[in-house]
Amino acid sequence: MAFNEDYLDLAQAKLGGKVLFATDDFFAEKENLIQPGRGIFIPDKYTERGKWMDGWESRRKRVSGHDWAVLKLATPGCVHGFDIDTNHFLGNHPPHASVEALKTDKNLDALSQEEFDALPWNEILPKSPLDPGSQHLYACDNHEVYTHIRLHIYPDGGVARFRVYGEVAKDWQQIDSSEEIDLAAAINGAKAITCNDMFFSSKDNLIMPGKGVNMGDGWETKRNRTPGNRDWIIIRLAHPGKVDRVLVDTHHFKGNYPDCCSLEFCSAENDKDVLEGNVDWREALSKQKLSAHAEHVFEKELTDNEVVTHARLFIYPDGGVSRLRLFGKIVHI
Repeated sequence: MAFNEDYLDLAQAKLGGKVLFATDDFFAEKENLIQPGRGIFIPDKYTERGKWMDGWESRRKRVSGHDWAVLKLATPGCVHGFDIDTNHFLGNHPPHASVEALKTDKNLDALSQEEFDALPWNEILPKSPLDPGSQHLYACDNHEVYTHIRLHIYPDGGVARFRVYGEVAKDWQQIDSSEEIDLAAAINGAKAITCNDMFFSSKDNLIMPGKGVNMGDGWETKRNRTPGNRDWIIIRLAHPGKVDRVLVDTHHFKGNYPDCCSLEFCSAENDKDVLEGNVDWREALSKQKLSAHAEHVFEKELTDNEVVTHARLFIYPDGGVSRLRLFGKIVHI
C-alpha cells in the first residue's frame, strides 16, 4: 500500500493541516503528529515533565477511557489510507488505534472536549493493533469527502506521526472560468507524478503552498556529470486549463540552482498514458536562464495556449528548484 506515492497527505502541516484538540498531551505536543519526517530521538533530552519525545504522547491513564486527538485536514478530501507511526515509542506506544471522520462547513477550531465528542463522527478505521516503533499502513474503504479526522489511541501512549492519505475534493463547479488559479498547486489537487531524480529532496515539495523554508524544502537532484544532461519532473495539474503565467522559484538554492529551465505541456486522459510516453508533448517555454535564490516569472515567453492536463519541467543540467507555479484558468471539458 504505497499511499505516500499514490496520494497526498491531507493532514500535513506543510499543506495547511492542523491539530485542533487532544484529550491529553502531557509528555509531547499534539502538533508533532503532522510534522515532516518520522520524528527524531535525542537520548539525553528531557523537559520538566519527563523525556522529550518527537510525537504526541499522553500521560499514563489511571482512570477509565482512552485518549484521542482531532485534526482539521488542509482541504476537504477523499481518504484512501492512513499511516499511524509509533517510531521511537517502544515501551510507551498505544496497543490499538481507530479513526473517525466527519464533513462540516462549521468552524470547529475552538470546541471543548464535550463538544467535539458530541459531533456526528463516522468510523472509517475500526480498532486496529499497533506495534512499538513501527509504521502501520491501513487502507480506508470509505471514500466519502471529509474535513476533520479523529484519531483514537487505546488507552494512552505515544504516536510519532499520523498521515491521512487521500485526494483533494475541490468543487470545481464553484470556480469561475475567468478566475486565475495555480493549476500546479497541491492544495488544489495537483500531483507530482514522477521525476528522473530527487536525490536530495522530494518532488512533492515543488508544488507545496508558500515559500520554501530552507534548501531541503524544494526539489533537488544530485550533481550529474553526463554532458548535456537535463533533469525533469512531471506534474498532473489540478484541473484541465490554460496556463497564462509561470513562476519558477529558486529560493534558498544559491550554489546549486539550475543554469536553465524549460517547460512542456500535454493533454492526456490519464496518468498512465503520460507515464508510458503515449502523449504528444508541446514546448510551452523554451530554455530560459535562471539565477540563484530568486523568483522567475515567465508570461510573454509562453508559446502554448492549448488546454493542459500535465506539465513537464526540465532543468539544465541539474540542481534545485523550490517552487513551481502554473497560473491560469480552468477549462470545463
